[in-house]
Amino acid sequence: MLNPIIYAVPVFLLLMALEFWWSRRRGLQVYRAADTVSSLSLGVISQLVAVFTSLLMLGIYSAVWQHAALLPEWSLSSPWAWAGALLLYDFLYYWKHRLGHEVAVLWAAHVVHHSSEEYNLSTALRQTGSDFLLGWIFYLPLALLGVPPLMFVVVGLIDLLYQFWVHTRLVGKLGWFDRVFVSPSNHRVHHGQNDYCLDRNYGGILILWDRLFGTFVEEREDEPIVYGVLGQLKAWNAWTANTRTYADLWRDARLADNWGDRLRIWFKPPAWRPAAAARAYPKPLPDLSRFEPYAPALPAGLAGYGLLQLAMLLVLGVYFLAVEPGLGRAQALAAAMGLGLNLVMLGRLLEQPAGRLGQEALRQVGLAGLSGLALIQLLGSAPAAQALVLLLWLCVLVSAVAGFAWMARLRRAPRAAPG
Repeated sequence: MLNPIIYAVPVFLLLMALEFWWSRRRGLQVYRAADTVSSLSLGVISQLVAVFTSLLMLGIYSAVWQHAALLPEWSLSSPWAWAGALLLYDFLYYWKHRLGHEVAVLWAAHVVHHSSEEYNLSTALRQTGSDFLLGWIFYLPLALLGVPPLMFVVVGLIDLLYQFWVHTRLVGKLGWFDRVFVSPSNHRVHHGQNDYCLDRNYGGILILWDRLFGTFVEEREDEPIVYGVLGQLKAWNAWTANTRTYADLWRDARLADNWGDRLRIWFKPPAWRPAAAARAYPKPLPDLSRFEPYAPALPAGLAGYGLLQLAMLLVLGVYFLAVEPGLGRAQALAAAMGLGLNLVMLGRLLEQPAGRLGQEALRQVGLAGLSGLALIQLLGSAPAAQALVLLLWLCVLVSAVAGFAWMARLRRAPRAAPG
């Protein structure tokens, strides 16, 4: 059975294209090329990581279900069992999500999703690569209650896919729907830096959990939302997005002058810092009235070039997810690391194009080699599959030629608008 994300990707891309088209018709700019490349790169990398971690997490869940369940197995043929499992999953997701904002080590993983300063459907795909470290713990109560692994996986996928559509600025308030379900209006609040937005509206499908536990707030029409996190990421590459907050916590822990603070910092709220660390590296609160989005100017043509390269890597990523079950572990790991490195390097190119020409040339050579390996992998398969990968490889080669031509002209290219 193919990874269900493979089927979802074309739908995601189509909806993003429709959102972009509709926003342009309304005279709104809700997408920026570099931000979109960053968000989708993070989404691909999160799926690459999941290839090697989801079986471990599901294995732990299955072991708890088999050996420690307190109730009989829930029936896969009962609609009520499925509805109850989804309701319980959404309840546990609320608490996982809430603690992801209230506990520093959990925030270090979840902050990736909030790091975009745009709010569009691509933001929904901006996912962390480190949730596997602790995120699975929150769903073990389902195993203890007897929810079988298949039911757990399916309701989890439903809860996740539901949350895609609420990441848009183009849908206004929806009346009664906003009071019961997570909607674009109340999820926009969740992604804001404004004082009234912080640590609010955690629900996955139902916003009723927030109303029940006192974390709900309604979107204010008289105060535009500033998206992103307090303390801007100021980077487009997926490595920095996934590691910066962990690095900050580690630095502050080392600067602490007692062991209590060195341990406490990981479990305190994200804003808490040891006094010694705060003295050494003060972090003044940003003034949102003077907020400037991270948008370094891009040389002419780089925005389109970045999107083209992302498209190639996205296709390779989907192909990898499709063939990965038939690969050896070492081969799959090498391919995943190659794709991840390409995505990180592409993000770094968008951050500092003039200083990354040698790196980009190396990346293009590596990308051609990676797609060539994909072609070799299919030499013994159906002719139609071989033709598709051959077409992909030729596209990669054409993009590489275009890339080298663009890089040769870079120093003479005028500056473009912010990316």
